[in-house]
Amino acid sequence: MSLVRNFTTVGGATMLSRVLGFVRDVLLAAAVGTGPVADAFAVAFRLPNLFRRLFAEGAFNSAFIPLFGRAVEEEGDEGARRFAGEIGSALLFCLLALTAVAQIFMPFVVLGLAPGFSADSAKFDLTVLMARIAFPYLIFMSLLAFLAGILNTYQRFAAAAFAPVMLNVVMSIVLGSVLVAGVEDNTELGIILSAGVTFGGIVQLLVVVADLKRLGFRIPVFRPRYTKSAKRLLVLGIPGIIAGGVTQLNIAVGTIIASLQDGANAMLYFADRLYQLPLGVIGIGIGVVLLPSLTRQLRAGEVSAYQVSLNRALEISLVLTLPAAVALAVVPHEIVSVLFQRVRFDAAAVDGTAAALMAFSFGLPAFVLNKVFSPGYFAREDTKTPMKFAAVGMAVNVCLSLALFPVFKHVGIALATTIAGWVNTGLLIIVLYRRGHFVPDYALLRRLVLVLVASLLMGVAIHFAAVVLEPSLRGSWLIVRAASLGLLVLTGVVTFAIFAQVSGGADLIGMFRTLTRRNT
Repeated sequence: MSLVRNFTTVGGATMLSRVLGFVRDVLLAAAVGTGPVADAFAVAFRLPNLFRRLFAEGAFNSAFIPLFGRAVEEEGDEGARRFAGEIGSALLFCLLALTAVAQIFMPFVVLGLAPGFSADSAKFDLTVLMARIAFPYLIFMSLLAFLAGILNTYQRFAAAAFAPVMLNVVMSIVLGSVLVAGVEDNTELGIILSAGVTFGGIVQLLVVVADLKRLGFRIPVFRPRYTKSAKRLLVLGIPGIIAGGVTQLNIAVGTIIASLQDGANAMLYFADRLYQLPLGVIGIGIGVVLLPSLTRQLRAGEVSAYQVSLNRALEISLVLTLPAAVALAVVPHEIVSVLFQRVRFDAAAVDGTAAALMAFSFGLPAFVLNKVFSPGYFAREDTKTPMKFAAVGMAVNVCLSLALFPVFKHVGIALATTIAGWVNTGLLIIVLYRRGHFVPDYALLRRLVLVLVASLLMGVAIHFAAVVLEPSLRGSWLIVRAASLGLLVLTGVVTFAIFAQVSGGADLIGMFRTLTRRNT
């Protein structure tokens, strides 16, 4: 199966998850607005997700997939099962220990992540309660990442990609029930929302377990031990904690500073959810597919195939990312108002969220390219170099967040995250190129310039389209506003497709034929 088809499987599933995520966030905005429950939920939900993306999706997968791929190649399925059993038992033990410690010291954890909440004892206590209920989500999601790494190595991407859909289904049902029942008590709302997160994690894990069973891959159960395999994984994984999770670390810094402004964490949360749509569909989808592909090609000595895969991933990611970034920068207010403005989510919340979304949009290409070029290091079992670059990015983010927050408030945090993302990604590209591990096709670079031009022209088109559609976008009927936003999106898609295809920036017709061609 080609890189494009694998990416489409993961990206399509992620798109479905993000669309349902919008449904969830629309319901969340209606249920809690940007008040104290929203602030508490943003921190409580972000906490297990931060650890998950740092330790599971970031450090763990960047180290585990190359080592598991080596076990499959050198020791066969039996050796791979033994390796998976040793790592799985150690992972579960660490997760249980971490969760136990977090439950005990949760007030200090929340104080470290959101120090500004300490000024409001009710909000602080609610956040601690919600975080304790939601934190076990980390266990289920980390085990999911572990099993997904096994499935992806065997070129099975669908189940792990579709699993997140279930969280959004569960949370949408929970939030819909809250709105129908008219729950208004803050503590009751917090308990229901955080319990829904944990239950959603259980459902997601069951989806992946079922696919592993269909594969026929049985993982033996061992007593947790510090084996040679675990030691090697730890050596690779510690640098990956920083390298693979730079975006999440930057967001954590932003969360701490934003806690000093009422409603800031909620506005950053909703803005983050919007730009995470293209990042999740494109960046994470590419990263999930690319790492096992590059690992397999390097193990087989197929250096030319490795270069083709990396160049192809770069092309696909930017063809899809650049127009998305331009659109988010040009019409953020229209997007936020149609999706979220209702009940407790007022005009001020729209303005604040839209401003943050515009700032995030300029960093979107950098965040996606990070997912493209990091596997170039991880496939060679090099997690230390990206770690160093991530540390530089972190320093830039912290300094700029502190400098910009007094002037631009929460928007300054978003700008700092964007600039730090570009610094980190730029270093990844430069060093990979200097080592000869990334040899760009100059015809490809020419096409990417044309894609950028096509994206900018599309931005002009949707700007004037938004002016024409403004009365209906601001109308009182939700269905009319949603249809107008849909028309605005369609205008952007069609104009970009025409400009890109005619200019030669992207062969979109050829990509479509690749996707629809039967796999032989």
